[in-house]
Amino acid sequence: MQDLRDDEVYLDHNATTPVAPEVVEAMLPFLHGGHGNPSCGHRLGREARAAVEDARRTLSQFFGCARDEVVFTSGGTESNNLAIKGAALARMDRGRHVVIGAAEHPSVADAARWLTRFGFEVSEAPCTPEGQVTPEAVRSVLRPDTVLVSVMHAQNVVGTISRIDELAEALGGHPAHLHTDAAQSVGKIPTAFPFLGADLMTIAGHKLYGPKGVGALIVRRRTPLEPLLHGAGHEGGRRCGTENTAGIVGLAAAVRLAQARMAEAGERMVALRDALHLRLATALRGVLLNGHPLDRLPNTLNLSFLGTTGRAIADRVPSLLLATGPACHDRADALPPALRALGIDAARGAATLRLSLGRDNTWDEVDRAADLLVEAVVALRRAAGVDEAALPGSDLPRCPRCEVRPLRLELTGLAPAAVCQEHPACRYEAYLAAPAGVA
Repeated sequence: MQDLRDDEVYLDHNATTPVAPEVVEAMLPFLHGGHGNPSCGHRLGREARAAVEDARRTLSQFFGCARDEVVFTSGGTESNNLAIKGAALARMDRGRHVVIGAAEHPSVADAARWLTRFGFEVSEAPCTPEGQVTPEAVRSVLRPDTVLVSVMHAQNVVGTISRIDELAEALGGHPAHLHTDAAQSVGKIPTAFPFLGADLMTIAGHKLYGPKGVGALIVRRRTPLEPLLHGAGHEGGRRCGTENTAGIVGLAAAVRLAQARMAEAGERMVALRDALHLRLATALRGVLLNGHPLDRLPNTLNLSFLGTTGRAIADRVPSLLLATGPACHDRADALPPALRALGIDAARGAATLRLSLGRDNTWDEVDRAADLLVEAVVALRRAAGVDEAALPGSDLPRCPRCEVRPLRLELTGLAPAAVCQEHPACRYEAYLAAPAGVA
C-alpha cells in the first residue's frame, strides 16, 4: 500500500483508492515529454490523440459499448451532472419530471434539485431498509412526463446493489431515459453496459485505482444530451475542453487492471470483509449491519456499534484510516442522507463506521483492525457506563453461497479461512492468505 506508515491500515477504498503502480507507469510518458494537445495536427498532438483514442477503445471493450459512446470527463461528479442536467434539459419540451433514488450521491441529488429552477419537479424513489431501489419503487413515482430516472448501481455508504437491469425492464415502453451512477461498482462487480440496460452510466477513475480528476460518461447512441461546457467541440461536442491525456491514459490502465483482477480480488475481499465482520460481531454485542447482507459490494462493510459513536471510535484508532460515512460527510454530526433514506435512526446512524477494503488488504491487517476496534468500543462503552449485556445480539455475516448460515473462522492449517457453518453441506470456504505479489 502506498504512503502508509508501518502501523496504519487503509480501510477507506470507497472514498478513494491508491493509484496502482501500473497506472502511474502508463501515465508517465504523458507527464514527461508527451505534452501535445490531442487536437493539434503535429506529431505530439497526433500521439496524444492516438493515446486518447486507444483509451477510448479500452473502455468500449470493457463496458461493451461503442467507442463513440464514451465521453471522457473530469470524474464522477461531472459525469453525474452532465447526465442529469444534460439529459433532462435536452428533453424538457417532452416533460419536466425527474426521478432519483432516495439514497443517491449528492452530485446526483443536487444536480436534480438544480433543475427545479427551470420548472422541473423531482421525485425520490424510496429504497428498502437495506438500501435497494426496486422496480416497484420507481413505478410508484413514475409519471407520463418523466424524462429521466437516475438510480445508483451500488450505494456508496452501505454498498447495497440495485438491479439496474430490472429497473430498465420496468421502464420498457416509457420514454424516460435511465442513468446509473456506477462510480462505486466499476472494477468491483460486472458493469457491462448492454446488460445493465441504462442509457447513461457514470465512471470515476479514482474509485478503481486510477488517478483523481478523470472519469467518463457512457452515453447510449441517440440519447440526447445538452452539453454543460461549450467550446471547440471536443468529445463529439458533448464535453468541450482539452482532454486530460495523462489522466485518460491512467483511467484506461486502471480498467485493464480491473479486467484482469476483478474476479479474484472480489472473492478475496468478500472473505476478508466477512472475516472482519465475524471478528467484530463475535467479540461484541450490539454490532448491527447496515445495508443488504448479500446484495452489496464485495469490499464494503457498514456497521453500527451501539452504545458509542463512529466518530469516537475513529478518533480512538487513528492508525485505522476509515470513515464514519461518505467522504463528503465523514466525521459529520448530522446523519448522512443515505442512512436517513434507509430509515436508520439518529442514534444508530451516529454509531456507524464504513469499512471499505481494497485489493491489497491482507488478513494480518484485518486481524489487527479487528483487535483495535474491539478494544476501542469496549473502552468507550465502559467510559459511558453502557451495560453491554443489555445491548441486542450482533448481526453475523451470512454465507455468500447458501445465503442462510453464518460463517466461522478457522485459524489452523496453512492459512486462515472463512468457512460456512453448514460445511460440508454447503462447502463454502475462502482462504484469507494474500495472493502472490501482496505483502
